[in-house]
Amino acid sequence: MSSLSKSDKKRVLDFAAWGFNISTSVGIIMINKALMATHGFSFATTLTGLHFVTTTLMTIVFRWLGLSQPSHLPLPDLIKFVIFSNLLIVGMNVSLMWNSVGFYQIAKLCMIPASCLLEVVFDHVHYSRDTKLSIMVVLIGVAVCTVTDVSVNAKGLAAAVIAVWSTALQQYYVHFLQWKYSLNSFNLLGHTAPAQAGSLLVVGPFVDFLLTGKRVDHFGFTSLAMLFLALSCFIAIGVNLSQFICIGRFSAVSFQVLGHMKTVLVLSLGFLFFGKEGLNFQVVFGMILAVAGMIWYGNASAKPGNKERRSVLPVRSEKLALDEEDGGEK
Repeated sequence: MSSLSKSDKKRVLDFAAWGFNISTSVGIIMINKALMATHGFSFATTLTGLHFVTTTLMTIVFRWLGLSQPSHLPLPDLIKFVIFSNLLIVGMNVSLMWNSVGFYQIAKLCMIPASCLLEVVFDHVHYSRDTKLSIMVVLIGVAVCTVTDVSVNAKGLAAAVIAVWSTALQQYYVHFLQWKYSLNSFNLLGHTAPAQAGSLLVVGPFVDFLLTGKRVDHFGFTSLAMLFLALSCFIAIGVNLSQFICIGRFSAVSFQVLGHMKTVLVLSLGFLFFGKEGLNFQVVFGMILAVAGMIWYGNASAKPGNKERRSVLPVRSEKLALDEEDGGEK
């Protein structure tokens, strides 16, 4: 990459980060769908705890190999991050159980406005007209192709509100902590993954029992179920790492907007591998509209004067910037 200009190198690394996140996220969704629907492992919260166990092992190996340097994250910040992250996981699972699929999808779409509000309030970010309109196009497109039946109840609404705001706060905090303490993605994961693994493995089985009425210790593991479980945990390392890389390089809002590409890909792959039931003009039109909005958002954010601007976050150290670029080239 030495022959590329600084801006070209950034574009290549940005594209690699998005590609890494999208491919691992779509991959784990398809694996988990097979694990849960085909093999009956319906313990989503416990599964997430296992994901963070393997991620913790990865950070230990990286530290042992010298690929991750010692760093510091104050305990109060770590505790807040773990609370937001675990509320996100539990909130999303509970919201999916207590709400209709349509309202669950609407709640997920509300995460972008929530993230925008956090950036406006805390970072004094200004969004251009094109950026706002492109976000609206993405939201409308995803809503058209995913939202069907919509029914609301009080406890489902409460779960959705908790899920939306904990997601927005967690993703905002990923970006904030990396900039405030000059942490790269490996460093931040090294601090947060062990705490999340321990806490989720403690509360996960109880949450899953409340949601499913089944005990994880009574699950009858088969060799195929174990294989899919191992694959899920392995791919989760890439999902967790790529999320931190993407939010660190961009912003929580950009991560949410362009992340809806995963929704479109999952729908497309679902129709390809699991049958075309539900595929109609409305779904196809929604997908096209969402992709068009993402392209518009990318172009709008890249234009001078239209890009989101941060004026409050501390300036990231030059060493961290170079570390992340070097890490992306390996």
